[in-house]
Amino acid sequence: MFHIHARSNSETWFANHAVMPVVLIGGNLIFNIVANASFKWSAVSSGWRDFLVWQIIGNAAGLITVLTLTWLLRFIPLHVAYPVTAGLAVIGVQVIAARWMFGEAISSAQLLGTLLVAAGIVLISER
Repeated sequence: MFHIHARSNSETWFANHAVMPVVLIGGNLIFNIVANASFKWSAVSSGWRDFLVWQIIGNAAGLITVLTLTWLLRFIPLHVAYPVTAGLAVIGVQVIAARWMFGEAISSAQLLGTLLVAAGIVLISER
């Protein structure tokens, strides 16, 4: 009749420490990069099968991105969580996906914008 959920030591430790938000922000960033890179690979694919496979991968990664943001909202307020994850996504996609994975050039103005986004993340995330 009554269900008792006993937490393991690791679950309790994660729930009681600031590690969980960091893990969720990192996961959100990784899956956001995977989603956007997958959509780029889909866009440049030569056949419909590759197009479809990359769309499925991108959308699955996008779903995980949404789930990590939702879970993150248990730990930090929306007005902090959203700008931090969105800003890190801009930086991650710009630097990791566009530059490193696809070799796209980043202009000085874009680099300055990336640094300003990073500065904005720092200012928003301070309490």
